Amino acid sequence: QVQLVESGGGLVQAGGSLRLSCAASGSIFSINAMAWYRQAPGKQRELVAAITNGGSTNYADSVKGRFTISRNNAKNTVYLQINSLKPEDTAVYYCSAHSLSRAYWGQGTQVTVSS
Repeated sequence: QVQLVESGGGLVQAGGSLRLSCAASGSIFSINAMAWYRQAPGKQRELVAAITNGGSTNYADSVKGRFTISRNNAKNTVYLQINSLKPEDTAVYYCSAHSLSRAYWGQGTQVTVSS
């Protein structure tokens, strides 16, 4: 089992920045990649950014150039730096950890962007 705890969400004005953190614990040796997803009200959950154990990253087109995913292996923590926030970035942001057999999810952290 892998446990994920997100933090760093909040209310911010458009144009502002936030850094989300996701601390992983448990059987983290089984994890191949970590990712951030988000789900806005009335919408499906969507992939925002992902990072592999080797450090390769992938971003949704809507966030390229504004979001940066990174990891600190010593702290078993993945970060999502969010810059130039837009009202349409408002959503619950979820951290996920992916092994060969399953995905683990955190409880989510709310990001609200006011215009």
